[in-house]
Amino acid sequence: MPQHTFPRIATAWALMACLALLPHAAWAAAPKVLKLGIALNGESVEARAMQFLAQRVEAQSQGRLRIELFPGGKLGDDVSMIKAMQAGTQDMGGPDGSTLSSLVKDFSVISYPFTFINEAEADAILDGHWGQSLMAKLPAQGVVGLAFFENGFRQMTNSRRPLTTPADFQGVKLRTMQNPMLVDSFARLGFEAVPMPFPKVYDALSKQEVDGQENPLPTILSSRFYEVQKYLTLSRHVYSVHVLLISAKTWEGLSPEDQKLMQAAAIEARDYQRRLNRTENASALAALKDKGMQITEISRSDAERIRNRLRDVLDKYNRDIGTASVLEMYVELSRLRTKDAFGK
Repeated sequence: MPQHTFPRIATAWALMACLALLPHAAWAAAPKVLKLGIALNGESVEARAMQFLAQRVEAQSQGRLRIELFPGGKLGDDVSMIKAMQAGTQDMGGPDGSTLSSLVKDFSVISYPFTFINEAEADAILDGHWGQSLMAKLPAQGVVGLAFFENGFRQMTNSRRPLTTPADFQGVKLRTMQNPMLVDSFARLGFEAVPMPFPKVYDALSKQEVDGQENPLPTILSSRFYEVQKYLTLSRHVYSVHVLLISAKTWEGLSPEDQKLMQAAAIEARDYQRRLNRTENASALAALKDKGMQITEISRSDAERIRNRLRDVLDKYNRDIGTASVLEMYVELSRLRTKDAFGK
């Protein structure tokens, strides 16, 4: 064998050795990709906050973890995504908090009509003892709650008439969230309540299968409901949240270090999302007015009268949920208002 062939053989063996190592090296360096689904579209405040979360997680984990966002119901509606997270076939999600009442009944209390006066009250209650006690009940149901994101005060839209008094509500077919307490509440006020997954709402409105819906202003704008709805009622009837969830199976597969990192990034994203949502809320109202929507408002005094009409419905759910949890939330809220009133 010619002597000059030996360097070639040695080079070939070295190359083969390197190639043999590549699959292991590539596997070791590959990030863990977490699939995160939400019902709102990719331009929504929630989607932008989830992108912020993804950036923070990837940066802080130095690329070990990566979140891939699937907006617009691409992984299903809120209910089906919760089930997928319980099963461990979906890693993360951000469903409306009301849909979690099927797992933990106490989540319905957040959506009790005309409960919170402003966002600061909601922040204090949800980030405080009562809200965190709700989160603590989720792991037993197969999901872990990382943070309360703001969906915001919900307002009503419809294509039939302005809604200012209960007399105006009669017979209006209104899409509601898939939450029995809210369905019963709207029905008690005279609406024909139609529970429906969010991704189906625009088509249902455009085909006049329902007359109206209720959502926060940024969602009404980003979902282009103004194209198929003429009337906007500033009712602030429910404060709603999105809950950032991770499958318990996915969570248990993370190291303690990455769990801590994920929790910290979730709080950062929560604070970012709330600031963004409150800025967008003001600009969304102006934009919807420019789009030609006719705007009316339900006053606080009228809101109290409407809430009184719901007393029998709320009493029913107080018993079903458990009066202790409901009472605890209202006691915390009362203490907060007393502190604010007296500056202590």
